[in-house]
This record gives sequence, structure tokens and C-alpha cells, in this order.
Amino acid sequence: MIVSHLGDTDFETIMDCFLLSFENYFVQMPTDHEFYQERWKAAGVRYDLSYGMFDEDKLVGFIINAIDRRQGHLTAYNSGTGVIPEYRGQRIVKAIYDYAIPDLIKNGTTKCQLEVITENDKAIKSYEGIGFKKCKHYKCFKGELSTEGENDFILNKVSYDDMSWENLSNQDLYSWDNQKESLAKGDYDYYHVLKANQLQSYFIMNTESGYVAQFEVIEDSSINWQILFSAIQSINKNIRVNNVDERLTNKIKALKSVGIENTVNQFEMELFLVTEPVEIK
Repeated sequence: MIVSHLGDTDFETIMDCFLLSFENYFVQMPTDHEFYQERWKAAGVRYDLSYGMFDEDKLVGFIINAIDRRQGHLTAYNSGTGVIPEYRGQRIVKAIYDYAIPDLIKNGTTKCQLEVITENDKAIKSYEGIGFKKCKHYKCFKGELSTEGENDFILNKVSYDDMSWENLSNQDLYSWDNQKESLAKGDYDYYHVLKANQLQSYFIMNTESGYVAQFEVIEDSSINWQILFSAIQSINKNIRVNNVDERLTNKIKALKSVGIENTVNQFEMELFLVTEPVEIK
């Protein structure tokens, strides 16, 4: 078996391996190929810097990397890792990383990053054996919003460029797919929630699917959270929220107060390929 980059591998072959690898996973994964095309495009996936294990012409394992400059590092974000069932137990993920890391360094990458479900002990041990360390703990939620119908707000749909990103709180606590660099390439709508002509909160969501990528109140209070969720509910009652940092205790409490359930938890893990951040030019 050999490891090679995926730049010359067609998307359907990658997807067949991906979906087979995630059968009977901790959570049910979408099966629509177009979903992954759009998601990985927004994340910034580079197939020439993603890697697979091949048994002759058969793709049996993979690491899908998005590449972008984030927080001072040119980062390889692992958007998906998998090995098909009959090839497990052969340390294929480690073998892929053994090949990938020198190639990533050669291409200027200074950090690797990934997310893993907290119950996936085998994967966590594998990543720790490669050198990854846990750095964040996320909680994921979904459900149907149930608010008291607080309607004392004005909802304005705005553009990406209308968001004053430098003034928005907790941007460093969002995960890769929910950071502004990924949102710019995704299918999202942006909303300001105003009360008494003042910005009270905001949210960013895919209005069709109900996926909420970011949401924050300007001043943290229970009534402001209620107004924000009422505004979200006016667009879509059924929502999904991935990767809320566990340190945001009031945010988590607010989600639970409107009937949204914590479904699964994840660790963010990182591996530094250089010891110091690289200045972004």
C-alpha cells in the first residue's frame, strides 16, 4: 500500500471511501455528495494537500485538509479522516500523517488542526500518538426553538461586509467551519437584531437548513438571549449549532433554555509544526 496526495483522485472515488468509512459512526453523516462539495469548498479544502492510502488503485483511507492562514499560522485543518472497515487496525491514519507532515511543511504549513468526537477514544489515542494535543472542548446542539414570543425587535438582513468582525466578541472561540474566513465562501445569510435602534445581537445561518454558524448578544443578559432566539425562530424554528466552546457557559445555558438539546461533544486538537506563530504578510 502507498500514500499519495488526492489531487489526481476524482471526487466520486473520495466520496465512496468517505461514506463507507463513516457507516455506523457516532452520529449520522449526510450522504449527499453536493453537501460535501459545498462544505469543503467553504472550508478551503486543497486536494493536492490532502492525502490517501491506496491499496493498488483502491482508496482505503484518507485525510481531507483545508488550508488557510488562521491566527498567525498557515494551518492544515483536517475536514475529515477515515479508513474503510476492512483496513482498520493497521495504523493507516498514522502512516498518512507520516507522509503528509513533511509535505505540508515543505508547502509552508506551520500547524495541523482537527476536531474529534469526545467518545471516539481510538481516534483520540491515534491523534495523540501522532503528537496532537487537546486545546478546546465543544458542545453541539440541535432541536426546535421554543421561545415566549418576544417580538420587541427589528430584524435587518445585512451582508458579509456589513459585519464589523473586529468588534464582534468570541471570534477566537469559533471552530474552523464557523470562522469568518469559512463563512465568506459558504451559503449563509447575515442578520442584525436591533432594539430601540441599537444593535442588540446578530446571527449567521443557512436559512434553509437551519444551521446557525454564529450568534452573539452584544450585552449578555437572559432577555437579550430570548430576543435573539425569537429573531432566529422567525427565520427557522428547527436549528442546528455545532461547536459551542464549553467556556461560553451563558450561551450554552441560553440554548438549553429555549429547548435546544446538546447532542454530541467534540475536542479540538492541534499539532504545531513550528514553535512560533508566523507573521501574516
